[in-house]
Amino acid sequence: MQFDEVVTGRRSIRGFKPDPVPQDLVREIVALATRAPSSMNTQPWYLHVVTGAALDAIRRGNTERNLAGVPASREIRIHGAYEGVHRERQKGIAAQLFEAMGIAWGDKERRQDWVLRGFRQFDAPVSIVVTFDKTLSDNDIAIFDCGAVVNALVNAAWSRGLGCVINGQGIMQSPVVREHAGIPDDQVICTCVAMGWPADDFAANAVVSTRRPVDEVVRFVGYED
Repeated sequence: MQFDEVVTGRRSIRGFKPDPVPQDLVREIVALATRAPSSMNTQPWYLHVVTGAALDAIRRGNTERNLAGVPASREIRIHGAYEGVHRERQKGIAAQLFEAMGIAWGDKERRQDWVLRGFRQFDAPVSIVVTFDKTLSDNDIAIFDCGAVVNALVNAAWSRGLGCVINGQGIMQSPVVREHAGIPDDQVICTCVAMGWPADDFAANAVVSTRRPVDEVVRFVGYED
């Protein structure tokens, strides 16, 4: 694919085929992703690629603890509830997804099932847990750099026919992830990325999120009219 095709064509995938993703293909994608820009070339990120029994154990533990009311234990600062225009955008994508899946706003059972899919990392065959060095815990630039490598990761995967969704729900119970993915104690869990072959018949996979108009986002300073 051309770069423009990757960026404009990529979308978040939340329904996957059960087919495994070859390790060599993931390695190829990671090699591309780690060319992402990094502040002063610090490259603080680590990518833990989890599949099979280890991923099943994470799904199970994450779901059971969340359903039991165990408080979330993400290891980076969280934003809390969104408000204002950010909340409106959040509700907008939820409405698009629910409409595609035929989930009514008042259907608590199916909405709960949707939440559980997130806890299970959308049943993807691969989850990539993104971490960074604990010595950089007070450095927000390290998280910024992790965002850069995740962006590169999902685009590189898309260019190879794989789909991804960045999934903070998948690491809500960080002790479970740390145990079964074998995350070293000197690393901070940042987020995870569910990855696999997109399921053609999963309606939500066709959803394309809206983006703000360029003129709403950008300011040009110093240009002549």
